[in-house]
Amino acid sequence: MDTEAAANAQAAPEADIQAVERVVAAVERAQRAKDPDAFLALFHPEAIWTTAPGKVLLGLDAIAEFTRAVLPAATWDGDVTYEPVHIQFLRPDVAAVKVRQVYRSPEGDSEGAPLYVMTRQDDGRWLLHACQNTGVLAE
Repeated sequence: MDTEAAANAQAAPEADIQAVERVVAAVERAQRAKDPDAFLALFHPEAIWTTAPGKVLLGLDAIAEFTRAVLPAATWDGDVTYEPVHIQFLRPDVAAVKVRQVYRSPEGDSEGAPLYVMTRQDDGRWLLHACQNTGVLAE
């Protein structure tokens, strides 16, 4: 995490900051492996996800249907990075996480700027609860 993200997360317990960072790292691993099950395990059952092109998916069933159709068939080579660049705890059990997402390909890189709202569950796990995956336009 960069200095800005660290500064914005200072008020939160280190264990929660690390747990949120682990979720982002798990998203990256699932995307690299094109593994829908690993990706879907990171979502709250009542999650909301909006894809970069604007498709709204309500609930884990809709997210799962979309992910199982799209992720394994993705044409990129799996070289992607996800970096949490800003973590803001809205409450002790709710975090807003801005992520820098870079897909690399021989044709050129593409960048995304997802926003993940994560919630800490009663068992201590942090899950993706409301997510907006926004593409970054090339200048």
